Amino acid sequence: MPLAKALELAQEYDLDLVEVAANARPPVCKLMDYGKFKYESAMKAREARKNQAHTVIKEMKLRPKIDPHDYDTKKGHVVRFLKQGDKVKITIMFRGREQSRPELGYRLLQRLAEDVQDLGFIESNPKQDGRNMIMVLGPHKKKTEAMAEAREAQAARKASRQGDAADDAQGDDADVDVDAEVDADEQVEAPADAG
Repeated sequence: MPLAKALELAQEYDLDLVEVAANARPPVCKLMDYGKFKYESAMKAREARKNQAHTVIKEMKLRPKIDPHDYDTKKGHVVRFLKQGDKVKITIMFRGREQSRPELGYRLLQRLAEDVQDLGFIESNPKQDGRNMIMVLGPHKKKTEAMAEAREAQAARKASRQGDAADDAQGDDADVDVDAEVDADEQVEAPADAG
């Protein structure tokens, strides 16, 4: 369609002539309300930004001579963070003479990495940084997958709670009906005993 005719149609219908594909031969244009188009594209971009997962790095600090129970607690936190899809920065803090034995920190970091290897992988190997030794663990699954899995688990828990509540309500109704039947039988028997 010639440009003049397209512009004439746009004026006739009180719309704008918007070029959609400039690189095509001939260029492709559309008749539309440009303000509405601009608003809708801005809303789509805003929605896409909202749904995009933010990378969060959680930090866990340990000492080289950590107690076994404390280690298990910290490991539990690391597991939770990795399940949520977050990266975890593990820092071993050395004090005093501990700085002369960095292999203790290295062994501790390797042990932690082995304990959580089914949930995450070593993103950056242990390295000494002043008085600290740092290692970063990354999750195997992405943040969005972890969020979706958490939502599904939450919905399943909610459904099971509602199912349990419905079963309890039905059980209570059944108890009431049985009591009502017993009362009716007692009333019928009472006159028979009296006569």
